[in-house]
Amino acid sequence: MINRRSLLKTGAAAVALPAILRAHDALATSGSVNVFAWGDYFDKNTILADFEKKTGIKVNLSTFGSNEEAENKLRAAGAKGFDIVTPSVDTGPNYYKDNLLAEIDEKKFNVAAVVPSIYRNSITLGATNRGKRYLVPFDWGTEAITYDSSILAKKSGELSYADLWADGLDKKVALRQKSIFTSIAIYLDATGQLKTNRALDMYKSEDDSRRIFEACLKFAVSKKKNFGAYWNNATEATAAFTDAGCVIGQTWDTTGILLNRKTNKKWKYGMPKEGGLAWTDTVAMPAGAANVDQAYAFMNYIFTPETGGVFANTTGYNSCAVGAEKYLSDEAKAAFEMAYAPGTIDNLWWWPIMTPFFSKLRGEYVEKLTNA
Repeated sequence: MINRRSLLKTGAAAVALPAILRAHDALATSGSVNVFAWGDYFDKNTILADFEKKTGIKVNLSTFGSNEEAENKLRAAGAKGFDIVTPSVDTGPNYYKDNLLAEIDEKKFNVAAVVPSIYRNSITLGATNRGKRYLVPFDWGTEAITYDSSILAKKSGELSYADLWADGLDKKVALRQKSIFTSIAIYLDATGQLKTNRALDMYKSEDDSRRIFEACLKFAVSKKKNFGAYWNNATEATAAFTDAGCVIGQTWDTTGILLNRKTNKKWKYGMPKEGGLAWTDTVAMPAGAANVDQAYAFMNYIFTPETGGVFANTTGYNSCAVGAEKYLSDEAKAAFEMAYAPGTIDNLWWWPIMTPFFSKLRGEYVEKLTNA
């Protein structure tokens, strides 16, 4: 399993400086790199400014708010126009079927800069296809519970998905339709209300998947009075609490962590006892990338320990770079301790490889829930 413990065990390993870093080493078509990344990943005044200063390579940044948006835009462009993209590892098959990604050249990319256990275990989550590596694990995080601790006096590990569905929370719960089905399936399985093999049967077969989606939809609709705001990206998730009046919700880690850090200490983020949902995002190169050497320069740069630390400090996510924990701020360390109480990392539920029938059914039931 990919976890923080294995990251810390390998943190002391030495990391060689990337072979491609200086501007005059980049011999592709221009001195620029076109990066297509999640909207809250790369701050222009920190990571990107430092990369440009050290390499002379200009970064042209475009952003997306969901995996579907990234896939659709790259597919529509014929895998051209971008040199770097950052998809979640479980969505790999969606890219492979249309040959949208280029194989990673491990002679140009500094593999030793990635935590070995994460690099190795990402294979089972979708990072390779037919024995070839296309996705490099860049960061990991979770989707669990952000909550107002002045109302709910619990800590990480004591929380439950049941807290989202408690009475007295009319229009006070934030959620993402695409993932609420999974947490409900985990919760119903944990409480003996529905056998789902901890939601993994949603990926077993189309019949099993539909059976579980139907039950989860019925449960969600029965609790719909609690729904206060839907979200699909980090900005919308934060607004659910700051603008829409939600006091609890299922969100990505960065939402609760940054609310706690920047808005009010009453906001907390933690793992439910049934297990938080865990994801790994990656760095990949589109098949039609024009600035290949610059892309490898960028990849090698963002996996340096210092950059990994800056990334974690500014986003609230966890870097996969060896040694990044040495550069965490006290604030980031405190946030990690708040989110991951002892035992909660071992209980995480990692998103499996996407299957065609799961993706199709999820879209169908998301629409049903939205229109219910």
